[in-house]
Amino acid sequence: MTGIWPPLRMDLQGLEPYGAPQIDVPVRLNTNENPFPPSPALVNAIGNAVAHTAASLNRYPDRDAMALRGALADYVEAESGVRFEPVEVWPANGSNEVMAHIFAAYGGTGRTALSFTPTYSMYAQYARDSHTAYVTRPRATDFTIDGLTMRSAITEVQPDLVVLTSPNNPTGTAMPLDVIETACESAPGIVVVDEAYAEFRRPGVPSATSLIDSHRNLIVTRTMSKAFALAGARLGYALGSVDVLAGLQIVRLPYHLSSVTQIVARTALEHSDDLLAQVEALRTERDDLIHWLRGHEFRAPESDANFILFGRFADAHRVWRDLLERGVLVRESGPEGWLRVSVGTPQDNMAFRDALMDVVAASGMIMADDERRNPKE
Repeated sequence: MTGIWPPLRMDLQGLEPYGAPQIDVPVRLNTNENPFPPSPALVNAIGNAVAHTAASLNRYPDRDAMALRGALADYVEAESGVRFEPVEVWPANGSNEVMAHIFAAYGGTGRTALSFTPTYSMYAQYARDSHTAYVTRPRATDFTIDGLTMRSAITEVQPDLVVLTSPNNPTGTAMPLDVIETACESAPGIVVVDEAYAEFRRPGVPSATSLIDSHRNLIVTRTMSKAFALAGARLGYALGSVDVLAGLQIVRLPYHLSSVTQIVARTALEHSDDLLAQVEALRTERDDLIHWLRGHEFRAPESDANFILFGRFADAHRVWRDLLERGVLVRESGPEGWLRVSVGTPQDNMAFRDALMDVVAASGMIMADDERRNPKE
């Protein structure tokens, strides 16, 4: 046998799979999970619902997941005040699969996707896997994007897909609605707003769902992994016009959403009030942690998510490693000189504070650009 084995696609050779480190340490604050597990009442309800569903697992699931789509529409109306019909909702196995559907349907060979960095690193992978050209433009130094920057980038690139993230990962910054409207009005194709962390936004910060009725090229994606503490269930969904979502159904795999996943998600939605009470607690912890970081001379932009970008370090990898040695796992997630910490339980957050101060005191480090010197110097 000659040639390269296995005969992997040329553009995939030498690449590594995506994934945050899964390291068994006492405090894991690197994957933006909800640190609070489902309540005993919800666990019991899910168990009963799955047991009932198990009796019909010899049959394929509802291919169009209409009952779930209706429940998601009701939830979005309660959460964001915008009414969608079930046919205007499209669920899949996590918002990752939803985004893969979008790129498969509206990207492809000869097409281009535009995004703004720093942002979620998986967008480049969706583009690669769908043979979509991926072009980025930088955010401002405060990680924001204004309308002029948006319009200029779209005019220059003429993208088939514009991928925006609000709140943005890894920076936590939300995007004003007028900037999203500029994107929708300027883009020749589809605009996607990834709202995976929407439930954590501060009071008064609006959702892009309010723009869908007036901008039919807009898709908003969400997930139940974060606010609903259902990362292990893998349920995400898109909101958009019927004709745009019809394109996603063309590229989906047959019976892509299992009966078990559908019933777990529907049961969790029935307990949304209790689950979202945890969100308020996490918002408070987030804001307190930002205040603490700034009070100790770290930089930390405002966050509308359940994580915080903090820095800037001359050697962020060293800080990440030293925190790990102290049992605290955070995320190396660009931009250079910054780290990202997920908001955990009060005990987790205190452990992070203690470990970070210990690292700084022990290292005598100088912050990037001489922004801050260790008090010992």
